[in-house]
Amino acid sequence: MDEITFDQFEAVDIRIGTVVKAEVPEWSHWVIRLEVDFGPSFAEATDGKSTRICFSGIMKFFKPEDLVGKQFPFVVNLKPRPIGPDKELSEAMMIMACPGDASEDKKVQEETPTVLFNLQEKVPDGTKVR
Repeated sequence: MDEITFDQFEAVDIRIGTVVKAEVPEWSHWVIRLEVDFGPSFAEATDGKSTRICFSGIMKFFKPEDLVGKQFPFVVNLKPRPIGPDKELSEAMMIMACPGDASEDKKVQEETPTVLFNLQEKVPDGTKVR
């Protein structure tokens, strides 16, 4: 495992956002397209938008309706990445636990459900994770 410095870790901006829309793109068999609200203070500090688009490969274990209205942690300062045939930009990355990743068996990795983080209580959208 590669180590990073504390300064590198501090550069990762993790925020809590609420999923306001979730859908499976026509072309997808594994990703869900999420529209995530990070709140007005996030919009003021960034590009003026409070929402970001995030594609997450969790369709095998979750339905879009399972996600709408719920809060999750996201990395919000990754360089946007084109996804799918339309090359729509994924502007954030959802953070989750992936228990199967520890296995060297690819089938175990693919069949082990990811675990989404649940907050104990609702917090303002855009709350920074430290």
